[in-house]
Amino acid sequence: MKNDITFKELKKSGYTDKTINQEIQANLIAKIKAKEPVFEGLWGYEDSVVPQLKKAILAGHHINLLGLRGQAKTRIARSMVNLLDEYMPVVKGSEINDSPFQPISKYARDLIAEHGDETPISWVHRSNRFFEKLATPDVNVADLIGDIDPIKAATLKLPYSDERVLHYGMIPRANRSIFVLNELPDLQARIQVSLFNILQEGDIQIRGFQLRMPLDIQFVFTANPEDYTNRGSIVTPLKDRIGSQIFTHYPKTIALARQITEQEALISAEDRSQIQIPGLAKDLLEEVAFVARDSEYVDAKSGVSARLTISAMENLVAAAKLRLIESDTEKTTVRLLDFMSIIPSITGKIELVYEGEQEGADYVAKVLIDQAVMIQFETLFPRISKLEKEGIKTPYTDLIKWFNKNHLELNYTDTDEEFYAKLNSITPLVEVVEENTSELSKEDQDFCKELVLWALTISKKLDKSENQSAFTFDSAGIGQYLRN
Repeated sequence: MKNDITFKELKKSGYTDKTINQEIQANLIAKIKAKEPVFEGLWGYEDSVVPQLKKAILAGHHINLLGLRGQAKTRIARSMVNLLDEYMPVVKGSEINDSPFQPISKYARDLIAEHGDETPISWVHRSNRFFEKLATPDVNVADLIGDIDPIKAATLKLPYSDERVLHYGMIPRANRSIFVLNELPDLQARIQVSLFNILQEGDIQIRGFQLRMPLDIQFVFTANPEDYTNRGSIVTPLKDRIGSQIFTHYPKTIALARQITEQEALISAEDRSQIQIPGLAKDLLEEVAFVARDSEYVDAKSGVSARLTISAMENLVAAAKLRLIESDTEKTTVRLLDFMSIIPSITGKIELVYEGEQEGADYVAKVLIDQAVMIQFETLFPRISKLEKEGIKTPYTDLIKWFNKNHLELNYTDTDEEFYAKLNSITPLVEVVEENTSELSKEDQDFCKELVLWALTISKKLDKSENQSAFTFDSAGIGQYLRN
């Protein structure tokens, strides 16, 4: 925290007054020259969004981040705070961060006129120069720009015609700061109109007061594409005043998606030490989101948020943690069976089209998991043929025959020792996995044993039944017969 000084001391220090654009640009250039990361934690945007952001900042533009939900739009906006100077001098007591070199409020002008070089100067940390507002239908002009304050008028015994009776809204208070307006299309059109002059000319109007206040603000807007946001749209003249519109996107590879999930998922150090998550399980989790984005049941216009996999990862770990508690053991490994626990994370985060609504959210979630399983399975193992010619052996013939005489019950609460002992007792299963995945880690190979069984049930070569505590695998037809 910096101590207060006088205007004279500030000038002697050699401080140079800058606009917020100049300040952000200077710090951006310094970071680029020093080869420091400019926007940390934005995986997958290095060659797309980040270069466009840099150019928009160097151009001095207000920015509109346009993209589907869960594409880190708000994170991008918040990360711009790191491009501000650590401290900024303001006229002490100013409501709108007046620069002593360019005062714009009556309060600051009068104070400097009275005290001159002895005007007290205080410092504002960059963390206090970020303002964020979610655009909701109830937001009004008074919230954003300001209104007359009758209590102030009565207390100071001033007429309503005096500028000092004004109460400044969020935007004037964000002078010399970054102002983020999230979900811009949700803002009523008449409220969007009130932003025209602020963005272009810099003057504001409050209850008939025509104030020439050249506000110095870096605006960042976020929005979903207009074809999805049925609640409203960005009015054309406002869109015209926003210098750069940058499209965000979902991660394009499983590896990038994994980095995002691992960065964002709230998993305690204790849980990380007790719960092993195989690499294939992490990949499968991300594959579910990729499948959902292409699914015929899911509304592509609404998108599938990155929050789906973040929440799913937390649920996956919670399922393993519950097993630790119930089995009174110290360590466990995430299993394919645990993926049933991510269904609530899927159903709450996808918008279904009519066909999906007809099938039901739970059914769609299970279909997405099954499709992801088959994609991962087919990258590791030979495809399962739909029709088998009699007498011709396939990689899975012995395994399927094993189930003609046996069945397998896998319990959620089995300890790792019990769980993998059951899987390893199936010799044909162990042979299939070892033959095709010898280069994988032991944890991934163990995960593959479940993957093979799951793929065979999806392909209708085996039957799978489930209850609250276990999955049972039988020969195709037998499980259905027993259930009937």
